[in-house]
Amino acid sequence: MTTETISVEDIHREERASWVPMIAIALGQMIMSYNVASLPVALGGMVESFGVPPTTVATGIVAYSMLVAGFVMLGAKLAQRFGAVRVFRAAVVVFFVSQIAMTFSPTATVMISAQALCGAAGAVIVPSLVALIAENYAGRQQATAVGALGSARAAAGVLAFIIGGVLGTNIGWRPAFAILIAASAIVFLLSFRLKPDHGRADVQIDLVGVALAASAIILISFGFNNLNRWGLAVATPNAPFDLLGLSPAPVMIVLGIVLGQAFLMWTHRQQAAGKTPLLALEVIDSPEERCAVFALFAVVALEAALNFTVPLYIQIVQGRTPIATAIAMMPFNLTVFFAAMLIVNVYSRLTPRQIGRLGFTLCTIALVWLAFVVRNDWSEIPVLFGLVLFGIGQGSLVTLLFNVLVTASPKALAGDVGSLRGTTQNLAAAVGTAVAGALLVGLLSTIALGRITASPLLTKELQSQLDLDNITFVSNDRLRSALEGTNATPQQVEEAVQVNTEARLRALKIGLLIMAGLALIAIIPAGRLPNYRPGEIPADEMANKP
Repeated sequence: MTTETISVEDIHREERASWVPMIAIALGQMIMSYNVASLPVALGGMVESFGVPPTTVATGIVAYSMLVAGFVMLGAKLAQRFGAVRVFRAAVVVFFVSQIAMTFSPTATVMISAQALCGAAGAVIVPSLVALIAENYAGRQQATAVGALGSARAAAGVLAFIIGGVLGTNIGWRPAFAILIAASAIVFLLSFRLKPDHGRADVQIDLVGVALAASAIILISFGFNNLNRWGLAVATPNAPFDLLGLSPAPVMIVLGIVLGQAFLMWTHRQQAAGKTPLLALEVIDSPEERCAVFALFAVVALEAALNFTVPLYIQIVQGRTPIATAIAMMPFNLTVFFAAMLIVNVYSRLTPRQIGRLGFTLCTIALVWLAFVVRNDWSEIPVLFGLVLFGIGQGSLVTLLFNVLVTASPKALAGDVGSLRGTTQNLAAAVGTAVAGALLVGLLSTIALGRITASPLLTKELQSQLDLDNITFVSNDRLRSALEGTNATPQQVEEAVQVNTEARLRALKIGLLIMAGLALIAIIPAGRLPNYRPGEIPADEMANKP
């Protein structure tokens, strides 16, 4: 693979381009990030509005991420074939339509369908953004633009929690999404300030590759999302079918991995035959680039898990308002924003490998800290400290890893880098959200059942009146309401509430410790990132890079 090396002198001599096009690019990133970040904030409102459990609302997040991850490679090829600006505008129009459906969705099914349509638009927007940056900026400005893209993602998360929290508490969850109708119209108008491109008619679209990649990603995402509902190994009564008694969820995950390997084999075959593959393998042809992808997957999955865990606990467990969620998550989102924006300034002093190791170390320490200090009040100073620490690591890592992938590939492969980034981030978001939901509910069920069985007050007669096969996160008030329909005595009600309270907190703590373990493991791929600062690699070494 060949790459272009820019010396420090070249950077100083290059002509500075206008930052006006970057406004359209950043807003394109923000409308997507705002949409998906608003879903956890609206969790409580949607549960009440649609009358569904929290895991169903989480399916909306998974549906969006699944569609983006599954078809972002196709989106990259469409951008190369027809021009990034043209397909970007078309995708923004589709996003506009999806937000109308989202705002006025009467049922959870319509909401999930709207998020799927939004994901289809995102599959085109994500790689287009990278191609547009490569087309409009170069050198130091390009690195700054990449950092700004990461900051835009973080800023959208901050706005989603503020706006969604205020509107969700005082009006309802729907106006928070109605804002995106107007925002997407503004992005469409600003897109006419982008530098025009005409695409390349010689770019082929590998339909077999599309089918293999999409099938693999959708099966993996769908399998993880239904692990808790259908069973981790043995099929539960909720499973739509079983395979000799086995749950279809893990079978889907394994089949998805097999199809993923088939996609890579097919791509190698296409490239060897001189045809245009769905993903140019040059963007992952070195160990450093592959480790950057693994590390990016890990940090985004951890972020998605935390973004699902905190709103779940605040709104469903504590029964507090969306604005309380916004306040609790504000330190994290603000820290991610500033870390993503400022990390570019240390590239000349620290190598990507050093930043990567430090970032995952901070995430690990933060999650372990949260597991030990979290109580029933997320506004406590120790908890805020843990969220800030995690935000520093997360924000720094996402921008760093994306920049490693962008700078390692020539401008002609910017769309492929964008599709690789989109596939990785959105598959990680889907898996992280799904695993967090399955993990926490699974832990809750195990802990709660153990305590119920051990309690002499909660008799078998009372247990038979409760649905213990589908234990999920509920507030104490909702539990008391459910127990009113039984013959439970006041002492039994208080005992059940106490069991519920202790089981939820222990499930949360164990879940955070497991997440910390995953962050610790992620230090391994971070240790294989490039170990150089800008300007330290001789041009002949870069030319000899395989």
